[in-house]
Amino acid sequence: MLSELRITGLGVIDEAVLEPHRGLTVVTGETGAGKTMIVTALGLISGGRGDAARVRHGADRTVVEARIEVSPDSAAVQAALAAGGRLDEDGSIIAVRTVSADGRSRAHLGGRAVPLAVLAETCESALAIHGQSEAISLLRPAEQRAVLDRYADSAALIGRYQAIRREWITVRTELADRIGRARERAQREELLRNGLEEIARVAPLPGEDVDLAAEVRRLDNADVLRSAADGARGDLAGSDEVDAPNAMSLIDAAQKLLEGSDDPRLAEFAQGLRQAGAIVADAALELSSYLQELDADPERLQQLLGRQATLKQLIRRYGEDIAAVLNWAQEARDELAELDNSEELLAAMRAKRDQLAKDLGKAAAALTAHRTKAAAELGSRATTELENLAMGRATLRIAVSDTEVAADHTDALKVGRRTVQALPDGVDHVDILLTAHSGAPELPIQKGASGGELSRVMLALEVALAEADPVGTLVFDEVDAGVGGRAATEIGRLLKHLAASHQVIVVTHLAQVAAFADRHFIVNSSEDGAIRASSVQVVAGKNRELELARMLGGTEGKSARAHAADLLRAAVR
Repeated sequence: MLSELRITGLGVIDEAVLEPHRGLTVVTGETGAGKTMIVTALGLISGGRGDAARVRHGADRTVVEARIEVSPDSAAVQAALAAGGRLDEDGSIIAVRTVSADGRSRAHLGGRAVPLAVLAETCESALAIHGQSEAISLLRPAEQRAVLDRYADSAALIGRYQAIRREWITVRTELADRIGRARERAQREELLRNGLEEIARVAPLPGEDVDLAAEVRRLDNADVLRSAADGARGDLAGSDEVDAPNAMSLIDAAQKLLEGSDDPRLAEFAQGLRQAGAIVADAALELSSYLQELDADPERLQQLLGRQATLKQLIRRYGEDIAAVLNWAQEARDELAELDNSEELLAAMRAKRDQLAKDLGKAAAALTAHRTKAAAELGSRATTELENLAMGRATLRIAVSDTEVAADHTDALKVGRRTVQALPDGVDHVDILLTAHSGAPELPIQKGASGGELSRVMLALEVALAEADPVGTLVFDEVDAGVGGRAATEIGRLLKHLAASHQVIVVTHLAQVAAFADRHFIVNSSEDGAIRASSVQVVAGKNRELELARMLGGTEGKSARAHAADLLRAAVR
């Protein structure tokens, strides 16, 4: 539950502190005094949009701080700990939302800065805010279905249905694509097969283009290479045809001169020359081998040039080099496997589609049956609550229906003997239908309910949902708008009943509702229109009677105060 709420710099609120009761807390005050700002603050702490326009004029920021008492194993605690936050000494969580005047927003949870989504997840698991906008949203079919699913706890069945539906759509779409683009796929398949056949005929080897280029260069320059290699070998080892000094003979002569001396140092030089001679001899031998291997065969050169031209044709069509050509071939083989349009593959895909459709039909039927049973229970309980809200002649029914479509409809699904539309959350449409009194037509609430009736329908549903709702604190912002007389008293009584299992905070302008409060806050703005800490006060005893009298007639006269006292006594009874 919410044990403390501190607000600074929000709208007309300079500073305010609220400590709500565990049961029913009401907040009252003159119109425009700022009591609705309390609901705005709770909306911010629950992840609502941070609007810089809400920052109080002259303030640099709005700060909302909430202390929330939670059980150790609650979702709020798990979210806070996962984000790196810590619980306070008393085991509560402190959540803070800051909105600066320039529009920047910050969120803190358990003393740790967290993303706004984490703050929203934590606080939404503890707080639920209901106001006139929420009542209006109840007019939307999607929201009506969400109310039923919340009561029925349909999440697991919806999740299974959605998982099967996603796979069904994927297979169905792929099958239609294969059939619809058969000609295009056939043309692409032919192109890929021709390319692979051409590459297979040539059978290039990895790196063959590079090796060929090197060999062609060597054969093309064979005469120049032979002359250079032969000249270098002659300089190193001499030639049988030319009697001229060479490196080996000169080194040998120098070595003998040094070895003939008696100087140890010259003997060391002679040893170095002996090693140099061995190196020169090895080099000359390798050059001789190179000359023997050097082939100037013109026929071999023509063969290599022809092969090189063939490889260049592949490179021009399929890649920048042979490595790219081989990579294209592998990708083409992979694509061909996906382009397989054989009747066997199409038959297998049709069988899979049909089986998924059967599974989806079963999942949809199970979800429909679950919703239908829960709809009857929710409608009955909500009708009972309407009796307690001065709508005793009204009947509320939750209708679960589907839309029958033609077999060739995009989302046609066979469920039992009917062909219906497979919607994202099931095949069901949910409508909340109101019969105002016996003999009146049954109409959807968006057509048959007035503003006051709509507020009471929402409250009746909320009470019916209370046992199924894990949220500990329920906040109502003027849900009694458009209501008066006995209906207002019944709303107060019902909120008091709801406060037996939930913490309930209500912003109201009706004394009949406020009379049921366990704790009553009054918001009074100062002369300059600002709300400061002293402006939000708990009223009790005679002061509370005076506030109820003001709400009843705007005066503190004797009759108004007597009426207020009667309301308090009636609420106790």
